[in-house]
Amino acid sequence: MKPLEPVPRRSLFLPLGLLTVALIATSASAGPPERDFEDVTARAGVAARHHNRAFKNPYAAIMAGYTALGAAAAVADYDGDGFEDLFVTDSGETGKNHLYHNNGDLTFTDVAGKAGVADGNDASNATADALWLDYDNDGRPDLFVVRFGHNQLFHNEGNGTFKDVTRQAGLDRYANAITAIAFDYDRDGYVDLFVGSYFQPIDIFRPQTPRFFPESFETANNGGGLTVWRNQGNGTFKDVTREVGVNLSGWTLDLGHADADNDGDDDLYVACDFGTDRFLLNNGDGTFKDVTKETIGIDTKKGMNADWGDYDNDGWLDVFVTNITDDYMREGNFLWRNNGLDDKGKLSFTDVARETGTYDTGWGWGGKFFDYDDDGWLDLYVVNGWVSAGPESYVPDVFQMITRPNVDFADARNWPPMGNKSLSGYEKKRLFHNEAGTFREVAARHGLDSTRDGRGIAVADFDNDGRLDLFVANANAEPYLYHNVRPAGPHWATFLLEGRKSNRDAVGAQLRATAGGRTQLRFVDGGNGFASQSSRRIHFGLGGAPVIDRLEVRWPSGLRQTFTNLPAGRFYRLVEGEPDPKPFEPRKK
Repeated sequence: MKPLEPVPRRSLFLPLGLLTVALIATSASAGPPERDFEDVTARAGVAARHHNRAFKNPYAAIMAGYTALGAAAAVADYDGDGFEDLFVTDSGETGKNHLYHNNGDLTFTDVAGKAGVADGNDASNATADALWLDYDNDGRPDLFVVRFGHNQLFHNEGNGTFKDVTRQAGLDRYANAITAIAFDYDRDGYVDLFVGSYFQPIDIFRPQTPRFFPESFETANNGGGLTVWRNQGNGTFKDVTREVGVNLSGWTLDLGHADADNDGDDDLYVACDFGTDRFLLNNGDGTFKDVTKETIGIDTKKGMNADWGDYDNDGWLDVFVTNITDDYMREGNFLWRNNGLDDKGKLSFTDVARETGTYDTGWGWGGKFFDYDDDGWLDLYVVNGWVSAGPESYVPDVFQMITRPNVDFADARNWPPMGNKSLSGYEKKRLFHNEAGTFREVAARHGLDSTRDGRGIAVADFDNDGRLDLFVANANAEPYLYHNVRPAGPHWATFLLEGRKSNRDAVGAQLRATAGGRTQLRFVDGGNGFASQSSRRIHFGLGGAPVIDRLEVRWPSGLRQTFTNLPAGRFYRLVEGEPDPKPFEPRKK
């Protein structure tokens, strides 16, 4: 190779105009940076628009803006063919929910009608969220549809159809629910249901009173709260909310579970609108303790999202919570860094959102940790935007209301109608690239800076190519399916877990992979993240490491297993108690 020649000294003193031309020419020749994601929504066949619910009661003009919710997505391989499928919600009175069957070639077919899960909306119910869970441990994901009104539980019959078993399961109760997660809080081998409700259990479609809105902007405690449904192992659930020590009546927007103190059982973060978030520590005896004050403190923000992940690779799970940062509310997000246990065994968190660059994401909704570039560090994608409508702003109307003396905020009649005004609308989404514990925003570079009103984010490898894709649900708009097209290079490995003594889906299992001198922690979650459920497969980005030197699995039952020398670039199936990983091969289409 010819050695590089020194640059002639005179080239360092080009006239300014020539230097500018040279720089422009160099930039043009280099071209724009390559994008890691491609919008394939239309081509994939998943472009059906979400519709907000339009109410027909005396308070409809006010409720329209405050219930621009319900755009959600949930991932699971419902038919066991090795390709992840999608359930996507609609909220319009005549709108149909969608079950998108993955055809294996990055296209999908909506089979919701044939499967019996399309009808979630009518005059008395509006779909808000969805959750896959194998509640009877038969190896087939069942479907829980979260609704304002009555929830629905569909049993997976194993032949491509589902059966409505809501009533026989004991879940036929008016809930006004907006979120749900499933994990085995008492470690009896069956996942339990945690359902968060926004409004109190009144008929919001035909309210008998106008006093059903939040009583305060900062300390409202007149919401729907949280219900804990214990799985009794016989196809039925029992309300054990008070029995397990949960007594919450806030305006719940999201729930997130994880083993925060690494003691083997999962704890719970509750994100609440119009009042303080809550952190509940699992006592390990089938009960929870509210330790909010001593672990995260009491806040007056508007918690929207709760997603757990070890963003700094220190072996302790952290939690990301979106709040509101706009023209009139400068709240900012929380990135709660887990400090671990002190010398007295006490757990605590420190908010490092400002320090890490993740503080401001506008009117935040869903936020998900995922390693999109397989470098071994969890990145973060956040969607935002409340109502994008006409050019007039709704902010002055809100100011006028809150500055009036003695306003009864709980009375819906005192809230100004939004009409066609915008509130924190047309906001650009954020993709934060993790740079060893701090973050750099790169959404525009990768084409992920949409201005639609985002709600839920579902992460999955839809084409089984070892790169994580994104499905984004948008309120009153079409969704996005972003295919990860990052060039091959970094190594990866993916694991699908099957519990035996633990719950079948191994929800709550922790995996610690050591490769290239670094150890990463991941876990199987049961639906964390606002209005969304991501794949329960565990994906590790390994950077330049071609082998996982050591993989430790901590199963919910308490069993620990260790595997060594696992080559990268493969899908593995781990069965609880079996000594060797099994290859995982999707069926041929």
